[in-house]
Amino acid sequence: MTSDAPDQQGTSWPPVAADHPALDLLNTIAQIDGNPVDSWISDEDVVRWLIRAGWYEAGAIAPAQMRGLLRVARALREIVRTLVSARKNGGKVDPEPLNDFLAKAPSHSELVCEEAGLRLARRRAIKTPEQLLAPVAESAAELLAGDDFTLIRKCEDRTCTMWFYDRTKSHRRRWCSMALCGNRHKVAAFRQRRQG
Repeated sequence: MTSDAPDQQGTSWPPVAADHPALDLLNTIAQIDGNPVDSWISDEDVVRWLIRAGWYEAGAIAPAQMRGLLRVARALREIVRTLVSARKNGGKVDPEPLNDFLAKAPSHSELVCEEAGLRLARRRAIKTPEQLLAPVAESAAELLAGDDFTLIRKCEDRTCTMWFYDRTKSHRRRWCSMALCGNRHKVAAFRQRRQG
């Protein structure tokens, strides 16, 4: 798997193409040329990912809220990776690490008046890294509790570590990206047929 084009800061980002935000979280570590590459090297990288993934608007996160974000985001990612892998493989799932994370990020409902009427909104404090990452953790919890895990897959390319949620009509998606890993497989199969 290769990364997307670099952003304005020169950082290469993995694609946001897993069709589920919790799986996009796992895909922030990718295999590039056979080596694991973490797209999160700093607190700012995590903030850029949160904004790019649509969790926050640009400028919504103050520098004081970022302190320690990288460490906490990486810890959340590994908690989610462990739980998704265990659930996918039919193993025992221990929800306590994710529950502990979720408990550090309380939120509440709030009625909001709009021109069209009332709307219910979720309000949360974002003073700590755990609170900042709460929506991502909640998304992971929803994935683990409610989604059809037969449709959650890893890319079939042996060199790729990307996860995806197969939302195709036929549920036969095999690759994280048809343009990258799928095409690589097609080219390899074509060469093998020509040599045979």
